[in-house]
Amino acid sequence: MSTSPEQLEAADAAPLEEIDVSRPELFENDTWQPWFARLRREAPVHYLADSVNGAFWSVTNHRLIKEVDGNHQVFSSEAGGIAIVDPVAGNPEQLQGESFIQLDEPRHAPQRQTVAPAVAPKNLAELEPLIRERAIDILENLPVGETFNWVQEVSIELTGRMLATLFDFPYEDRHKLIYWSDITTAVPQVTGDDSIDMSKRYEELMQAAGVFYQIWAERAAAPPKFDLISMLAHGENTRKMNEDPGLFLGTLLLLIVGGNDTTRNSISGGVMALNQYPGEYQKLRDNPKLIPNMVSEIIRWQTPVIHMRRTALEDYELGGQKITKGDKVVMWYLSGNRDEDVFDNADQLIIDRPNARSHVAFGFGVHRCMGNRLAELQLRVLWEEIMKRFHTVELVDEVTRLPNNFIRGIKDVPVRLHPL
Repeated sequence: MSTSPEQLEAADAAPLEEIDVSRPELFENDTWQPWFARLRREAPVHYLADSVNGAFWSVTNHRLIKEVDGNHQVFSSEAGGIAIVDPVAGNPEQLQGESFIQLDEPRHAPQRQTVAPAVAPKNLAELEPLIRERAIDILENLPVGETFNWVQEVSIELTGRMLATLFDFPYEDRHKLIYWSDITTAVPQVTGDDSIDMSKRYEELMQAAGVFYQIWAERAAAPPKFDLISMLAHGENTRKMNEDPGLFLGTLLLLIVGGNDTTRNSISGGVMALNQYPGEYQKLRDNPKLIPNMVSEIIRWQTPVIHMRRTALEDYELGGQKITKGDKVVMWYLSGNRDEDVFDNADQLIIDRPNARSHVAFGFGVHRCMGNRLAELQLRVLWEEIMKRFHTVELVDEVTRLPNNFIRGIKDVPVRLHPL
C-alpha cells in the first residue's frame, strides 16, 4: 500500500526523540515506511529513552546495520537476546529458551555447524525434487476460480510440509510445528496484545518440549539419520543438549521459526507485491527466467524478520553516536532493505533489480541465516510451478497483517486463480 499524506504528516510532525518504531500497530497497519524513512534521513542511529521495551537504539540504514551485525565482538547476541523484548519478560521462574542464534563465539559456531549440513548445497539439490513434488501437489489441489486464503492453503501448507521433512516429524501432525512457531513470538511486547495468556503460552511450549524430548530419545537410541533432531542428538557438540532444558527447547524453536517464518511470509508477500506492481508481474510472465532474482527481491521487499537486537559489550561510536556498554541496539532489517542510498526506488518491487541480493533480510556476519538457501529454493520452485499453471494469482480483497514488531507476519491474502 502507498503511504497516505496523513501518515507522512504524522511521521514528520512527531518530535524526533519520541519516535518509537517498535510499535506493533505500525506493522499491522503497514504504516511503518515514513517513520523509518525519517530516521534514515535524520537519525540513522536513534536513541529512544523510554518505551514498553525500555530504552533502545534504532539502527536503520543499510551500512550501519551491517557494521553492527558484522561486529559480534562488540555487539552481543548472548548478553540480552536477539529480540527487542528482554528475555526475562514474563515469569522469571519459567524456563528461558536459548539457542545458537543467541550465543556468542566460541559457543555459537560448534552448535550451528552441527545442523548446517542439513542445508548444505549438495543436500539442497537432493531436496529439490521433493520440494517440487509437494509444491505441485499443493497447487494442483487449489480451488481455481474461487476465493481462498493463499496464506493458509499455500504458504503455511508448503512450509509445514518442509518442516515435517527436515525434522522427520509425523507428517499428519505438521501443523503443530506451525502453531509452535507462531506462539514462540507471541508476547505482548512484540505483538502489542496485552490479552495474551502467557501462562497458557508457556504450557503449550512445554508440551512442545515434551514431544521433542520423546523424539530426541528415539533418535539418540537409533543410528544417525539425516534430519535435524538426529543430527543434534548425535552431534559431538550437541549430543548432551537435552540435559540443558533451555538450550534444548530454544534451539528447536529457533529451527522451527527459522524454517517457517521466512519462507511462509515471503510466499505471501510475493503474491501481494506482484499484485501491487502489475508491470512486474507482466515482466515475470514475459521472462520466467527472472524467478531466481525475483526471489531475492521478494525477500528484500517483504523482509520477514523485521529486526534483530544486540547488546553493547563496550562503549562504541556508531554513526557519530556514542553507544554505551550495556545499551540495547536494534537493527531494523526492514528499514535497511528500504535504504534509498543502496536500492533505487527502494519501496518498489523490481524483479530484475541488479543488486537485489544485497538485502540484509538474512542478517550479516556470523549469525547470517543458516537456512537462507533453503528458503530461496522453496520460493524459486514454487514460483516456477505457479507460472506453469496460472496466468494470475489475483489479490481480490484487503490483506490482513499481524501486529508484530519481530516477524512481519501475514494472516490473510484473499486470492482467486486465473489459469493459463
